[in-house]
Formats: sequence, structure tokens, C-alpha cells
Amino acid sequence: MRFVVLSCLLWLSCPVLAQTEQPTAVTQLEQLKQQLIQLNRELFLLEEELLFPPETQVAVFVSIDTGQFFNLDSIQLLLNDKPVTAHLYTKQQLDALKRGAIQPLFKTNVKAGEHQLTAVFTGKGPDNTDYRRAVSYQFIKEDDAVLLELKIKDRSSDYQPEFIVQPWASN
Repeated sequence: MRFVVLSCLLWLSCPVLAQTEQPTAVTQLEQLKQQLIQLNRELFLLEEELLFPPETQVAVFVSIDTGQFFNLDSIQLLLNDKPVTAHLYTKQQLDALKRGAIQPLFKTNVKAGEHQLTAVFTGKGPDNTDYRRAVSYQFIKEDDAVLLELKIKDRSSDYQPEFIVQPWASN
């Protein structure tokens, strides 16, 4: 009888042991998953640093102030008078920009020295007129990354759009 009771107790305790081991296995699996995500982030940052070191990096971003006087269709970007990228905008992208989003448009490596960035904006202006405007910006590439923002702002004084290249301060 003692053997039967002992066997029953042992048999009943097995699921309890299995249940206590299972959460630790799930916990360990979750910890491994978090470590993998962290390693993936670090690998991405390392890859970015290797591909685009700050000493040679130039990045261009786009933002829209309110967009009442200009409806953006596309942007063409030239670096040192050579086309480097162009982008056609969807309605969803324009809506996001008008709500305050900042779009990374272009990233590249350049040598130290003087460079010229030209952005050509195409779209519809006031009274649904076709608009094609360009803005140029000269900069000297030194040791730090060059981060430039292409801003489209409404100028209420004459109800026209204004196109600005705004450098971001580096750390």
C-alpha cells in the first residue's frame, strides 16, 4: 500500500515538475529572442557605420511645413551636377509629410572638399499651376557627417511655396 501511495504521489508531482520547467524554458527562449534582436540592432548599426562612415557621409531628408501652396509630385537630386536619385510621391507619403514626417531621401559617401547639392521640386502650385523649382546648396565636407533637410514651406506673405536647404547641426 505504501508503494501505491508513493507511486501516486510521484505520478501526481510529475506534471507539477513539468509545469515548473516549462516557464523557465519559455523564459529562456524569450531571453534568447531579446538577445537576438539586440545583436541584430548592433549588427545593423555596425553595417551602417562601415558602409557610411561619418567622415564621408552625406544624408538628405525631406519635410513639408503645411503644404497649402504646393502639392509635391517628385524630387530629383543632383550632387555636383550629377543626378543621384529621384522620387515620385504617393498620396500616403504626402499625407505623412504634411502631418510632420521627415523622409530620408538619400544617403551616400563623398570625399572631403567642396560639393554642391541641387534639388529640383516638381508639383502643383497655387491655382493648380505647374511648378518646377530648384534650390542649390554648397557645402564643404570635412570630418563630420553632413545632414541636410529639404524643407518645403508655405510663404503666406505672397501665397507661394518656399524651398529651403537646412543643414542639421552635427553632434
